[in-house]
Amino acid sequence: MRSNLIENILSGDAQSVIDFYNFYAPKILRYLSRQLPREEDAQEILNDVFLEAVDSLPLLRKHTNVSAWLYKIAHNKIVDFYRKKKIKSFLFSQVPYLELVAEEINQPEFQLEKNKIRDKIEASLCRLSLNYQQILRMHYEEDIPVKNIAISLNLSFKATESLLYRARQSFIKAYERA
Repeated sequence: MRSNLIENILSGDAQSVIDFYNFYAPKILRYLSRQLPREEDAQEILNDVFLEAVDSLPLLRKHTNVSAWLYKIAHNKIVDFYRKKKIKSFLFSQVPYLELVAEEINQPEFQLEKNKIRDKIEASLCRLSLNYQQILRMHYEEDIPVKNIAISLNLSFKATESLLYRARQSFIKAYERA
């Protein structure tokens, strides 16, 4: 059943996506409900798990245990959930400090410093190859995920990650020299 279901999903069969969800969702939801404080959180993360799973199905190896794979995605989503929760609690505990920082940012001296840094970044970027400039701008200025950059550059995901890494390393060296 598993291989036929996945093959049907990959061929674009909407009913197979529903069957896939109905078959695996109850187990994953029970797991999420035991790990998360609220049922709404579990339901929201369940949706995220299946969105990611359906997006990643083309990359799934033929003999992979689908259930274990889905549990791994769910586990990673739980880790992300708690990481974000921790960051939010830290930020909210720092609100008075952040208000002070916000006031400082609007001071003329800070604006001058910010402009110097921006100019140094631009100068460093201009020293890089066009490929490096392009991938850095796509990822950091336009906020395009690596997998979408890979598609637009017609590269594999790993090749795109590698190119981005090399571009960052070159930028760091250029920035230090500027």
